[in-house]
Parts: sequence; structure tokens; C-alpha cells
Amino acid sequence: MKKLQAASLIAGLLASASIFAADAPKTPLPMNAGQGFSQEGLKRIDAFFADEISNNRMPGAVLAVAKNGKLSIYKSYGYLDKANNKPMTTDAIFNLASMTKVMASVGALTFYEEGKMPLNAPISNWLPQFKEMKVGQVDAEGKLNLVPAKNQITVQDLLRHTSGLTYGGRGATPVHKMYPAGSAPAAMQYNAQEFVEKLASTPLLYEPGTVWDYGFGIDVVGVIEEKIAGKPLDAVLRERVWSKVGMPDTTFSVPQSSRSRLAQPLPLDPMTGKPQNVDILTKSVKFDCGGSCAFSTAGDYIRFGQMLLNGGSLDGKRVLGPQTVTFMASNHLNKDIKNNVGLTEPGRVGYGFGLGVAVRMERGLSAINGNVGDFTWNGANGTVFWADPKEQMVVVMMGVAPGEIRKIHREQLNSVIYGALEK
Repeated sequence: MKKLQAASLIAGLLASASIFAADAPKTPLPMNAGQGFSQEGLKRIDAFFADEISNNRMPGAVLAVAKNGKLSIYKSYGYLDKANNKPMTTDAIFNLASMTKVMASVGALTFYEEGKMPLNAPISNWLPQFKEMKVGQVDAEGKLNLVPAKNQITVQDLLRHTSGLTYGGRGATPVHKMYPAGSAPAAMQYNAQEFVEKLASTPLLYEPGTVWDYGFGIDVVGVIEEKIAGKPLDAVLRERVWSKVGMPDTTFSVPQSSRSRLAQPLPLDPMTGKPQNVDILTKSVKFDCGGSCAFSTAGDYIRFGQMLLNGGSLDGKRVLGPQTVTFMASNHLNKDIKNNVGLTEPGRVGYGFGLGVAVRMERGLSAINGNVGDFTWNGANGTVFWADPKEQMVVVMMGVAPGEIRKIHREQLNSVIYGALEK
């Protein structure tokens, strides 16, 4: 009797698997499972996710790794919503946080290629509120003094984070305290016009063009894109990037019909034990913030990364010219600019910064493995993206693990991926 029940159960599972395979969505890139990776290494990757999920350090994830233009790994792990026991699926939707910046930067470069957004142009050409900015300087007595900026903020300053427009949540100086904490909080509080007025009336942390400092630059880039195109950033990127690459689930506003696919964080932060949430999953924003507010799937974003690795095109559709992509992924921090990229997280030592992406300048200084020329940017809510031209590899990990744990996951993911490569 038990043998009969067992046989019946196995038959049922096999039938379910067959149905699933028949109904499974098309993979985002041609599949060549495991190419370039050792079997032992692939097992270590699976074990890493299994350990993190079983130890309640992440709810779940979707991993997509492309090698030589084909998907070597495309897997879901754990839970879409652990609190409600919903398993993760490869078509799960995630808030990208700062991985939005890479897409908004590509959008800006499409205007650059049309001669409509020169990098040296002052942003006051489109947003005159920024024409006469002040720099906040704190004297020895702790008093804040405002000094007229010598340089105007340029488009290049926005894209490479040398504008002096900082995130309030990244410091405790008197200037930091005058800024919104970050991109999504600002977009929840202000519409685009109010956002511009707020930033333009707030002193800069640094003289434009002198210091790399992470902040609102690419949010302002997005507003300029809207000004040039006369339409919201969602429509701009859909027309110029997402529709060409084939990214149907990438958006600034997840439709109601797809909201059941939104991945959720663990109820408690695994590092602190305190309750946690990701506000943008439940709260609306007042403008499409280019710094943080987009949503996507691992499948969509691996196509976007492959487009960049290909030099700006995918499946015969071109988004950017190859020279523009090379320019984007080159270091734009000259010797006169203070490079603080390594201060964003331990893994960024040895990196410069291009147009919307960090670019590795030297191997061996960073705690994160890789090759000279790899480029990357991640999201504060647990998403990871990098492209390594030497390895012809793109890696996208979608997860919802905000807080300090995300920095640990980035290094761990990097180590198991590079450790699994056969050559």
C-alpha cells in the first residue's frame, strides 16, 4: 500500500513538473545551463542561498548569470513572501532602488547621442533654479557659512556624482540635515517641481566638479530627460530603452494585476532583530525618481545588462552606440576630483566612476573579486548588478534584504560566482 502511495505521489509530482515545464515562460536569453561554471561551483552557489534562507538572513532571491551571451544560471530560491509562505518565482518583481540609476543614465545618454544633452552643459540650461548655487562650509566654531559656487553643475557632474547634491541620510553635517534622506523618500514627499525647488534652494556639500559624493544627481538627470522629451521618465525609458531591450515588467508603477509578484522583505532585520519594511512597496511616489523608484525582474535586468555588455544592442535592436557604452563604463574622475567611491561600501576600493556606474580601475584593492573594466551598481534593498567584459559575464541577483546584511550578501555572492568559474 505504501509503495503504491509513493508511486502515485511521484507520478503526481512528475505530472506537475511536466505541466510547469510546458507553461514555463520563455527564458530572457538563450539558455546554456552551467556553461563556464564547474558543477561543484554551481552546487556551492545553491548552498549559499539555501544557507542564507534557512538561517533567516534573506527571504529569497532570483539569480540570473549570463556567460558569452547565454544564460548559465537562472534560478529562484526561497520565498517571494516568507510571512505568507509564498515561494519565489523567476518572474518576481523587485524594487531596484539605486539600480534604477543605471537605466536612467542610459536614457540620458540616448539624448546625449542626439546632441540634446551635452555633458559639459550646465543643468541651468533646463533648470534655471540651479544657476547660482551656494556651497555650505562649516567653520571651526561649527557655524554654517554659504559661499557662492565657482562652477555650475554640469550634466557630467550629475551622472558621475560630482554635483555636490548629497543624500541627507549619508551624513550628519549641517548641510546633510537640510537634504531629504534619499531618492525614494524625496519622491514620496515632493513632486518633480517641488523636488527641484528643494534641491536648488539647499546649499551644496561640495564645490561642483571637485568631489565624488553619492546623492541626487541622477534624480535630477531624470527630471531633465522629462523636460527634453515632454513626458514622464517612465514613458521616456519605455520608448528609448525598455521596449528596445525587451523589458516588459520594468516600470515605475507596478500595475495592480502584477502586484502579487512583488517580492517582500523579512518582517525582522536579521542583523538587528528590529521590524523592517520597504516603504516604496506600499507607498506611492509623486514623480518617477531616476535614482531609486523603478521596479523590474531578474529576467528584464539581465537583458539590460547584456545589452550594455554587447556594446549597446540586443537581438538586433540598438539603444546606444558601442563607443558611447565604452565612454559610459570609463572612469570620469580625473586627478583633481576626490574619489570617495570606496567609502560607499568596502567592495568599492579600487573603483572609479563612469556615467551611472562604478568602474574597476585596479584589481586586488577591493574585497570584491573581478577584473579591470568591470562595471557595477547595486540597490539598497538587496539587488545586485555587475558586468565583467573580460569574462563576458553579466550577473543580476534580485532580493529584498535591506539594511547592512545586503553588503555582506554582495561580497558572498561575488565570491561564490567567481569561485565557480572554470577558467
